Amino acid sequence: MVSWGQLMSFAGLAFLIVLAPGPSVLFTISRALTTGRRSALLTVVANSGGVYAQVVAVAFGLGALVVASATAFTVIKLVGAGYLVYLGVQAIRHRGSLWESFQAGTPPTTRGTVAVLRDGFVVGFANPKTIVFLAALLPQFVDPARGGVPQQMLVLGLCIPAFGLILDTLWALAAGSARTWFARSPRRLAAVGGSGGLVMIGLGASLALTGRKD
Repeated sequence: MVSWGQLMSFAGLAFLIVLAPGPSVLFTISRALTTGRRSALLTVVANSGGVYAQVVAVAFGLGALVVASATAFTVIKLVGAGYLVYLGVQAIRHRGSLWESFQAGTPPTTRGTVAVLRDGFVVGFANPKTIVFLAALLPQFVDPARGGVPQQMLVLGLCIPAFGLILDTLWALAAGSARTWFARSPRRLAAVGGSGGLVMIGLGASLALTGRKD
């Protein structure tokens, strides 16, 4: 259905796109510093799932709607921005409890794991710029003569979350190692928690101010 030429061409471009650190990387690093390596790795997995949900949406028409409709773009943008700001505020509010959690060494509960996965998925999916990018790029690598255009997009679109899973995992592991050093001091760890929250709020504000080039 998809030729190797199509796949390799799109994979090369997808790798370059994912290689450049973006909101997902900053969010993953913030998670690693504020809640630990395990939470960051779960965030990476869920974020990749959210990105692929965008691919599915683009393949079946939502991408075209977002490109054409300023309202749809704005709604998705504000949902993602608001959620990031909320997560940032929560990180700042609970920065003082990071030391106790780190010392206890207790793993997240099932509910906590579900919440982390939900957060990562929402942040991955609610980035309208990625949807617009996919909607503009994916059709250029599809060969209508081969048939199954949506299916071709679904196959090609796997490249982005796959590369994101690998590269963002490296960021998560690096930031998780840095957290171990910060955790030697309660004050230092609390400062990291507050800084991570500010990064999330900054990401949310940046996303909210993102405009369309119509």
